[in-house]
Amino acid sequence: MRGIGTLWEPGPDTADLAPALGATRALLLGLLETPASTLELARRTGLAAGGVSAQLHRLAAAGLVAPHRTGRVVLYARTSRGEALHR
Repeated sequence: MRGIGTLWEPGPDTADLAPALGATRALLLGLLETPASTLELARRTGLAAGGVSAQLHRLAAAGLVAPHRTGRVVLYARTSRGEALHR
């Protein structure tokens, strides 16, 4: 079969995504191994919560993450499209 030679090679890491997505969005996508809130991601990255929120909205508009409300907190998680891109 054509193309099977790369089947078991590892996919791109977050650093490989930075030129396409931007460093901050690639970092946030990489950190979403488990769902997280904007404030949690801001604490983990040292970025301002407003900046993290803006980047998450851009990732959501691209279909790479999706927000889910849990009580008073909005958690962001990678979508299947985001998972495929992150691998």
